[in-house]
Amino acid sequence: MPTATSHKQLLSIKEASSWASELLQRKVSEANISYLIQYGRVKKIGENGSTQISKQDLEEYYNQNMPMREASWKSKLGNDLNWMLSFEQFRESETTKHVHRLHPYKGKFIPQLVEYFLDDHTDTFKKQKYFKEGDIILDPFCGSGTTLVQANELGMHAIGIDVSAFNSLISNIKIGAHNFSELKEIIQQITINLEKFLDYSKTLEFESTLLSALQVFNSKYFPSPGFKYDVRQGKINEREYGAKKEKEFMGTYEKLINEFEIKLKQSKNSSFLDKWYLQTVRKEIDFMFDQVKKIKDQDIKRIVSVILSRTIRSCRATTHSDLATLKEPQTTTYYCRKHGKVCKPLFSILSWWKRYSIDTIQRLQQFESLRTDTKQICLTGDSRTIDVFRELDVRHPSFATIARKQKIQGIFSSPPYVGLIDYHEQHAYAYDLFGFKRNDESEIGPLFRGQGQEARKSYIEGIATVLNNCKKYLADDFSIFLVANDKWGMYPEIANKAKLEIVDQFKRPVLNRTEKDKGAYSEIIFHLKNS
Repeated sequence: MPTATSHKQLLSIKEASSWASELLQRKVSEANISYLIQYGRVKKIGENGSTQISKQDLEEYYNQNMPMREASWKSKLGNDLNWMLSFEQFRESETTKHVHRLHPYKGKFIPQLVEYFLDDHTDTFKKQKYFKEGDIILDPFCGSGTTLVQANELGMHAIGIDVSAFNSLISNIKIGAHNFSELKEIIQQITINLEKFLDYSKTLEFESTLLSALQVFNSKYFPSPGFKYDVRQGKINEREYGAKKEKEFMGTYEKLINEFEIKLKQSKNSSFLDKWYLQTVRKEIDFMFDQVKKIKDQDIKRIVSVILSRTIRSCRATTHSDLATLKEPQTTTYYCRKHGKVCKPLFSILSWWKRYSIDTIQRLQQFESLRTDTKQICLTGDSRTIDVFRELDVRHPSFATIARKQKIQGIFSSPPYVGLIDYHEQHAYAYDLFGFKRNDESEIGPLFRGQGQEARKSYIEGIATVLNNCKKYLADDFSIFLVANDKWGMYPEIANKAKLEIVDQFKRPVLNRTEKDKGAYSEIIFHLKNS
């Protein structure tokens, strides 16, 4: 008897990639097709090695999700939306290229957006060139350093300013020159030391046994990708089924915890590191911090510190879906809606430390092959009051000489959005571990102040004060580009208070901001000049 799919044309992953690329007139990789299968967007037919999908299923998916998105977003956000600036043709690996994924950071813009305005091309929307090689670009809200990195790639100098010491650390590592042979040796020795440390515990054996039990359980009750596909088709009530199986596995989990004598919670709960890490992980973090303190070369110590920070961020005791916005510590196995199976918290940092060590070196080396002979630095300070040239005199005298002579040609920056992110708190684990001074009260528009009338008024004053301070260091014919979602219409008032004129604005769709929020959303790139 013929099956439901026997009358459908079947495509291999490679064939589907070619077919979709021709349909959409842009590159659709085999990895893109595999993603659709893995997450149940289209049904998998056959086993691994001979996987096929129905051309009809794939066509239906694209008809429902792709061609109408631009029209749908414009109907919600306005026809002035510049779809070219969505950069949807770039894969995630391209929007997080080389050092741009050195460490997680909320609220950063993609490098392609920076390139678009800094480089020397023109098009239908960008009708003139604003900057050229050798210019100096300023980013007074430097964040994780995207503007600095892209300025370097384009042969421009750049200065960043950030109130967060940790943000400055990340930025300066990204654009620095490093001794890779010594870095590799030190990381290798630290890894060996961590493995020896773990020889005296039962953690790795416990985690390996737990993973094996989970693999058997998940293969039986959450077969991939069939389970996810059935959930999307409404054949399974995910919430009820997931809760039932989560409870069912709990007996196995508790038995293993007792068998290997694993202690889950720490005795204290007063700091971020006390609350959000299982005791086994906390012991490893403290051990690794002692290893970092022994490193004599300051540049390598900073790089290893960032690797450790990235590692411990991934090892927080939370569910996968709550990693970006922590809710409650997770100390048991749980049904994971993100992965469609029962998952576990992390009991050791070893695997993530190894992964991020390799990844960090590769990313730094990739950028090293692209870097130009230009100067970049991120200064730690308050952009409302900092004396940029005086700080450069202290931190980078040769750069200070260039800056004083030619002045700064312009600004490209994404100011914080009012009431959206606490920029220090997002890296609280790093501040706890490394003892950086926190300057939460100096943040402009932080989440903890909300989005009320007083918060918006304070935000307007703060951004305007930054612009007034920074103007002192700019060339006469400067251009300022600020990326913002101005849903309260604050930027005309900001421009007025800074004695600037908004001469142009570019409205762009922001695609896939977070895993949970994929609704229509836009931001505006304001172009400001002297009024």
